Amino acid sequence: GGDLLIEVRVQPRASRTEFAGTIGERLRVRLHAPPVDGRANAALVEFLSDAFGVPRASVTIERGLSARDKLVRIRDAAHAAPHIAALLGCR
Repeated sequence: GGDLLIEVRVQPRASRTEFAGTIGERLRVRLHAPPVDGRANAALVEFLSDAFGVPRASVTIERGLSARDKLVRIRDAAHAAPHIAALLGCR
């Protein structure tokens, strides 16, 4: 399978971790974790790996480690493309 690159906007310190729609073509994710000591980044990696059925090692934050806007790579996730398309409202 191929790699997927996803632009994500995170909202740390939310009441729960969940997908929250999109902002333009960027996937919006609310994270319960605070943005302290990398906890929000770790929570994002764990959440996306569980959501798309890939190991945590397959999810990396390529850009935006200290920002709300991030570029996330999901390796070997061609099977996850329909899930992402559904989240973004594509067919």
